[in-house]
Amino acid sequence: MLAQSEAGFRRLIPLLKPYIRELIAGGCCMAIYVSCWPMLAWLAGQLIPAIGGGKIFIVIKVISQSLGIFFVQKIAQFGQDILLAGPALRVSQKLRHDVFKKLQKVDLSSLEKLSSGDLTYRLTEDADRVGEVVYKTIQDTIPCVLQLIAVLGYMIWLDWQISSVTILLAPVVVVLVSQFGAKVMKAAERSQKKVSDLAGLLAEAIQGLPLVRAFAAEEWLQDRFNEEIDLHRNARYQTLRLLALQHPVVGLIEATGILTILAIGALRIQSGVLDAQGFSSYVAALLMLIDPISHLTTNFNEFQQGQASLRRLREIETQPRESADQPNAHKLDSITGDLIFHQISFHYEPTQPVINDLTLTIKQGQVLALVGPSGAGKSTLFSLLLRFNHAQSGEIILGDKNISQIRSKDLRREIALVPQQNIVFSGSITEAIRFGRNATHESVIRAAKTANAHNFIMALPKGYNTQLEERGSNFSGGQLQRIAIARAILGNPSVLLLDEATSALDAESEEAVQVGLKQAMNGRTVVVIAHRLSTVQEADKIVLMDKGSICEEGSHTELMSHPGRYRELCERQIIQDFQSD
Repeated sequence: MLAQSEAGFRRLIPLLKPYIRELIAGGCCMAIYVSCWPMLAWLAGQLIPAIGGGKIFIVIKVISQSLGIFFVQKIAQFGQDILLAGPALRVSQKLRHDVFKKLQKVDLSSLEKLSSGDLTYRLTEDADRVGEVVYKTIQDTIPCVLQLIAVLGYMIWLDWQISSVTILLAPVVVVLVSQFGAKVMKAAERSQKKVSDLAGLLAEAIQGLPLVRAFAAEEWLQDRFNEEIDLHRNARYQTLRLLALQHPVVGLIEATGILTILAIGALRIQSGVLDAQGFSSYVAALLMLIDPISHLTTNFNEFQQGQASLRRLREIETQPRESADQPNAHKLDSITGDLIFHQISFHYEPTQPVINDLTLTIKQGQVLALVGPSGAGKSTLFSLLLRFNHAQSGEIILGDKNISQIRSKDLRREIALVPQQNIVFSGSITEAIRFGRNATHESVIRAAKTANAHNFIMALPKGYNTQLEERGSNFSGGQLQRIAIARAILGNPSVLLLDEATSALDAESEEAVQVGLKQAMNGRTVVVIAHRLSTVQEADKIVLMDKGSICEEGSHTELMSHPGRYRELCERQIIQDFQSD
């Protein structure tokens, strides 16, 4: 669960500074738009008595003047809306850009604890809602406020005593709207949380549908889905119920105020203090307050919901970030030398060590295999080497440099990872292999040939321009893994990390991938994690780990020559020692 963080829309104001010209131009159009309202109210005061008195010439004259003012007002309104829309939308875009950029820097151990569905909802729906609020604030709320001020000022000028009733009712409306707004914001946060939970479940369900069908668990999944949508419905209903209650309450107060003003106006006309023309103008101005008040009430509720969305976006900033490079970090051009883990100790929880005082040397160009039970610390070594995590004690030396003294981008450029899962992004095969790096098409082809992928790619109708669908669903596991190998070696890394790279493949696919791996491993320092011990027999050195420590190390022949944990594991997997045949 993400931690709470306070965030107000005022923090978005600095994002508007680059667009000051558009804002000034839009503000000028807004001033023209707002100033037209008192003029129209005054003309309405001229028009109504003229209609009652049958003065056709005056009626035509006033209507013509009103049409001219309406024309100017609508042109100004168009200019206001179009000029202010750009900055408002750019603020939303910049906010989404900044949040996603910060998300990429979140510490991976913290990121793994977050729901992907929830994060997706925040960066889509929540970001859109914030953008809509920014746009409505600039394009609608501010003009409404100015319209209220301008029209109310005109009403006070006409008759301050009648206007005092409006002024007395205003705080009552403001208090009611504020109280409703606070409740709406809390209800909106609950509703958005339920939508995030629903999005998370959907992501899991879509990815796991084959497993659900394999276990005939459709009914169980449907029940979970029904429960989530029911919780979402209830949470959303609470928000809508508050909104439904607010409108009649505020409307009743508005109606009471208008009727009271009409009654007072009738008395003042009867007493001769106010004439019919002035009162007609006053009533027209009064009616011009209804629409902006309604807009402000609606916008305030949306503002509160947007405030909840903005808070949810800002919560991502509170997550622990990946450690920055040290100020004196070295730029790394190339690596020559051994890879050394020296007295490494690491834990997530102080009472539960993952790596315990481990020392290991991997010679340059050597292939080393890490084997052992799950939880032994094998993947953690990869994580420490890539600086996804940092050891509490000890040091890792690559070449002649401590990796903590190397810029992370340079370090990761020299260390390539082929993960167990075939993670590829949608796009062309060329884009999938390049993966954001500047590389020529010839380099992409060379990497694909090394990974034993070129032939199957060229057999496709569009070759390297063939599009990968989401999660690479239009390719086999073996093909995706070879694309992943090509992606890893494109930058000619010095160290290659293979994390169970063939564990999920069938025999035919594994053979094709193994050819690509052997070609990719040539001339590089390679560290392999493997549970299937048949895949590591040709490694220069095999290290058996358990509970964060090294139990045995040596070549396959050496480890099989005497009783031990490795030999026991091999015999369990029915692997024969080829040397003894």
